Amino acid sequence: MAPVGEEPSRRRLVVGISGASGAAYGIRLLEILRTLEIETHLVLTRSAELTIAYETDLKTTDVKAMADVCHPVKDLGAAISSGSFRTLGMVVAPCSVRSMSEIATGVTSNLLTRAADVTLKERRPLVLMVRETPFHTGHLKTMLALSEMGAIVAPPLPAFYNRPETIDDILDHNCGRVLDLFGIDTDRVKRWRETDSDVPVRRVRRRAPRE
Repeated sequence: MAPVGEEPSRRRLVVGISGASGAAYGIRLLEILRTLEIETHLVLTRSAELTIAYETDLKTTDVKAMADVCHPVKDLGAAISSGSFRTLGMVVAPCSVRSMSEIATGVTSNLLTRAADVTLKERRPLVLMVRETPFHTGHLKTMLALSEMGAIVAPPLPAFYNRPETIDDILDHNCGRVLDLFGIDTDRVKRWRETDSDVPVRRVRRRAPRE
């Protein structure tokens, strides 16, 4: 959601894909957002292009074509590098430890980390789907620093109450929950006990009144 008093004329979301394993998360977000009235601005790192080749059957051009606008990672003069370009916020999916560390320090070397830094300074939601495990103390301290700065650290951990049967089920649920953080509702999330029919009814045996 935009800061108080700011209402973007167009609903735009910045999507960053870094080189961490899990390129499918960023790709699925783009697929979902294409079905909604959300304008997507994509930035891919060079490492992300390699990961897409390793982990999927897609070409980089295929992924770029899923976005409304794709910005070159070296273009520090792109629209998304300025806070005056209004957006709903930014999600980095997946987010590598290197990108996370750059964002935390504010020493940004490419458009992805610059756009994330701008998102933070404008007090817009920044969601980082950090893909690494296990975390050492330095990683955890970096996440704490980011959380204190206003970022949302959201490692893509699968839920099981929704009984996922396929990888697509896991991707949809994780990506849907991330989009919830921007106030973007989708039909991809099986929500816990959202309707009355989901809540088990506890039947109480009534005793006959004493005479």
